[in-house]
Amino acid sequence: MRAVLPRWSGTLAVKAAVFITVMCCALAALLGVLVHVQVTNQTVDQARERALQRLAQATERYEAGDTLRRGAGVDPPGLPGSLRELAVAGDRGTMVAELEGRPVMWAAGPVDGGRALAVAVDYGQQARTIDGLDRAILWSSGLAIGATLLVGSFAVTRVTRRLHTTALVARRISAGDLDARVNDPRTRPRPAPRLRAHLKNQAHTKDPTRPKNPAPQDPDRPKNPAPQDPDRPKNPAPQDSDRPKVPARPKDPARPKGSARPQDEVAAVAAALDSMAASLQGKLLAEQRFTADVAHELRTPLTGLHAAAELLPPGRPTELVRDRVAALRTLTEDLLEISRLDTGRERLELDTEQLGPLVERVVRASGSGTRVVVVRDVAVETDRRRLERVLGNLVANAHKHGRGPVVLTVDGPVVTVRDHGDGFPEYLVAHGPQRFRTEGGARGHGLGLTIALGQAEVLGARLEFANAPDGGAVATLELPVD
Repeated sequence: MRAVLPRWSGTLAVKAAVFITVMCCALAALLGVLVHVQVTNQTVDQARERALQRLAQATERYEAGDTLRRGAGVDPPGLPGSLRELAVAGDRGTMVAELEGRPVMWAAGPVDGGRALAVAVDYGQQARTIDGLDRAILWSSGLAIGATLLVGSFAVTRVTRRLHTTALVARRISAGDLDARVNDPRTRPRPAPRLRAHLKNQAHTKDPTRPKNPAPQDPDRPKNPAPQDPDRPKNPAPQDSDRPKVPARPKDPARPKGSARPQDEVAAVAAALDSMAASLQGKLLAEQRFTADVAHELRTPLTGLHAAAELLPPGRPTELVRDRVAALRTLTEDLLEISRLDTGRERLELDTEQLGPLVERVVRASGSGTRVVVVRDVAVETDRRRLERVLGNLVANAHKHGRGPVVLTVDGPVVTVRDHGDGFPEYLVAHGPQRFRTEGGARGHGLGLTIALGQAEVLGARLEFANAPDGGAVATLELPVD
């Protein structure tokens, strides 16, 4: 079974802190081992050289028949067995061992009679030096790791904070707030230097040290200039066209003109996100302006066309013309309503309404065979006209694109409209209604659901679309209740 880690362990700051800690520990361990081995070898070599010198002196005194000094003897007690065997075999050697609870450096060599002459040199100071060095390495490594971790965490936190801000702005843009921008400081251009204006001001500024009257000319100086050399060409020599031109330095696309400092990857992502949001906002505004302009331009000729259709003589062709004109007028009014919703200038006219009677009025006005079920009635403060518009569009869509029976249920502030047709398309359930979109050859849902969703947002309500497990489309409207 795979272990489940906490959410905070997956953040970039924690991963960076763990990486920095592991790398610092590995580097400190490597440097500590190298220093320890180097110092220990140097200390042991010095002690070994000193012990061998003492052994040479003891060997001379032993061969001369003099008394051996303290710390030297033949087969002394405490001599390590492996070192004694080496000396008896005819070789000299050294070894660090303990004698009476203190570290000593033994040096042993062969003497006559199959015995070993050995000397013991105190090794306590060298051992204490190595122990102190090891403690210093540990303390310094801990301090270095802590300081590096703090500095690295501070640097990584600054990056993660900028990434978090960029992610928040991206979520706001995906939620529909196209005015959201990251505005990273590294992407803001600095003001261009006004060098040209400065030089122009210097050119027009008079020098106070310069005399007002010009210096008199020398009367002996000829007025006419010296004649030019007739052999000298009047025009300068043409430039060599074959001279290679130095190519201009390519501009860095990741660094905006006049930026205060070079961009990093986070600033590049923030700049790309801001550019994308600005592009999307421009395209959306252009689409909204186009929709509003088309609707306004169609409204006047359609009004005249409707009046002309009313003057036609009765008959089947007249009914068809009037029906198509009415459909065009409805489409134009829907486009105008969508353009007003897109601008966000809609204002609510709040009043207290009982949901049960309001729903029954909507069903009666639609003239459809919708069944109303009131589980629990409640009074809500809402805009009656907009709420009727939302419910009317949901009921009309259920009858137009679904199959009966259509049931409208009121359960407190939650209103559900369900049909028993094929259900909503997958894209509509996942992303919400989209204008005039069709998929797989099926009929589109027009503008009714788009208007219903926009009016629900104006009311502060939540409108969700789903499919029932046993078939059919389900639209759920949840109204706000104080």
